[in-house]
Amino acid sequence: MTVVIFGAIIALSLFVAFMASRGKDVLQIEEYLVGGRSFSGMLLFFLAVGEIYSIGTMVGLPGGIYAEGAAYGVWFLGYIVLAYPVGYFLGPLMWRAGKRYGAMTVPDVFKGHYRSRVLEVVAAVSALVFLIPWGQLQFTGLQVALGALGFEISPSVAVMIAAVIAFAYIVVSGVRAPANVSILKDILLFGAIVIVGVAAASAAGGVGNVFERAGEANPATLSVGGGEAMTFALTTIVFQALGFYVTPLTVPFLFTGRSEGTVRRTLIPMPLYMLMFPFLVIAAYYAIGASPNLEEPNAALFVTAVEVLPGWLLGLVAGAAALSGLLVLAGLSLVVGAVVSRNFAPNMPGSSQRRLVQVVVALYLILSAGLTILAPTLMLALVNTAYYGFTQFLPAFVGVFFVRRFTATGIAVGLIVGDVSVLALYGLGVSLGGVNIGLVALLINFAVVFAVSAATKGTASLSPIAASRQPGNPPTEGSTP
Repeated sequence: MTVVIFGAIIALSLFVAFMASRGKDVLQIEEYLVGGRSFSGMLLFFLAVGEIYSIGTMVGLPGGIYAEGAAYGVWFLGYIVLAYPVGYFLGPLMWRAGKRYGAMTVPDVFKGHYRSRVLEVVAAVSALVFLIPWGQLQFTGLQVALGALGFEISPSVAVMIAAVIAFAYIVVSGVRAPANVSILKDILLFGAIVIVGVAAASAAGGVGNVFERAGEANPATLSVGGGEAMTFALTTIVFQALGFYVTPLTVPFLFTGRSEGTVRRTLIPMPLYMLMFPFLVIAAYYAIGASPNLEEPNAALFVTAVEVLPGWLLGLVAGAAALSGLLVLAGLSLVVGAVVSRNFAPNMPGSSQRRLVQVVVALYLILSAGLTILAPTLMLALVNTAYYGFTQFLPAFVGVFFVRRFTATGIAVGLIVGDVSVLALYGLGVSLGGVNIGLVALLINFAVVFAVSAATKGTASLSPIAASRQPGNPPTEGSTP
């Protein structure tokens, strides 16, 4: 029954994906990549939260609590809580910038605003360096979920099937596929997590018993701790909250909204999704008490599910986990394809861009799947640096939104220095008293941007986006990507 329910969910998702583009001209590159900037608030909501709450939600939070205790939960919850108000103010400005410059990728925004081909290429390279490993993380999460739920399928076969499904989502309907499938996925995700949490509490005889048994098995998991661990948690909360809405994966999905107001209204209810987090915490602590010696902590939620749920509900959990990984994988591959086709091969006709996007999507999925099978630890080491690198785009966006005196040269040099600093600090294993190395690199990045911008006289950028109240204005001459 588990396999039947799981198969039905995957089949339904494929049907939804193929129907998503009905009546839409997906031959147009703007329609294919950003939905013609016409998504309603509901569709934008599910697309945005679909990329936020992924397989990492089901794997990462319970697994982190299982392995590291309450301090991990403080960090995970804290940065998302702070990120939402940041997004409320930045999200509409993102949409306004995308509309003004006809942007479909983050490098498009910088090219349009700073009018610099060099900066566009630097931003595109930076985006790809930190985006490419993200795909392997989704494949690995799917392997953990299906394996822990008892699916007797080779990890290699599972990875290859996942790549084919992700490609199928994208090839026909572009961004509309993950947007529409996200509605199904989010209903299943929320429902599955709540069901597992409630069933775990019931099996233990109450929430209090869940934590009591976890404390008996591993008392350290109930302690928040202090020292460098807490310093890292707090500085990471600030750092990731600032970077949450400037990643090259998140920004293009904000471009799909039909208006600036739609984006703003959509961002308001997003924190409601955090209502599922207490159930994830319960599942994690149930696993600590019931299975205190797991070899794979990331399987904590799924081990709990197997312990407390009947087979048919395990099919629902498996379907939610699979769609959570597949949708991020599909959206990620579309963003990678868009960056390559638009920012490394500019001035191509729209139909040629669409074909190139599809080729890059296929190659990216094949590469990520191959690395997951043949070298599972190679790219995962770089995944740890991804958020460090994504947030290095913040100074460039500060310039786009608020500061006119930043120059293209200053932004480009700052971005390069920030990225190199992150990779060097991480590669050398430098300890900074628990301070997040990404935050240190970001401060260096800002300092370089200010210094180089003061010393250079590049082409003046357009007026800051926040100063404009007419987001529908056509791009200024010379700024069209």
